[in-house]
Amino acid sequence: MKQSQTPSLGLYTIGIAALFLAGFFLLVVFGAGSYRNTVTGQEENMRDRALLGYLSTAVKAYDTAGAVIVEDTAAGRTLVLLDGDSGYALRVYLHAGKLIEDYAPASSELNPDGAQVIGATESFSVEERAPGLLSLRTDEGQVLLHLRSEVRDA
Repeated sequence: MKQSQTPSLGLYTIGIAALFLAGFFLLVVFGAGSYRNTVTGQEENMRDRALLGYLSTAVKAYDTAGAVIVEDTAAGRTLVLLDGDSGYALRVYLHAGKLIEDYAPASSELNPDGAQVIGATESFSVEERAPGLLSLRTDEGQVLLHLRSEVRDA
């Protein structure tokens, strides 16, 4: 009788080990898929916030008296950030579904072909909500900036 129980006990042990191995394998597969989905979502959120974060940082860097200007140009509403006494300006505007920054002499015409692409967006609006409160809006959302200086209309 002891001989008949030994082979079934070995099969039972192998079955339990196989069950644990299959469970571990499924845990790894589902965990990796969950991690991949989490990282993808995080990358999309960061990409969405990057455009507004860049605009916010640029405006804060140029925030001095009379340096932040909102202009109506041929490209539409344009954010102009004057670069001190150099006569140059960083001009941000929408062109062909892309937000463009054009660093050139402040009095020159906009040159989207020679400008740097900041990011893709279908909409860009800039407006002064109150004295010193600037609203920037893209497809990704809106950012409100309280400036130390007031926005100058051109």
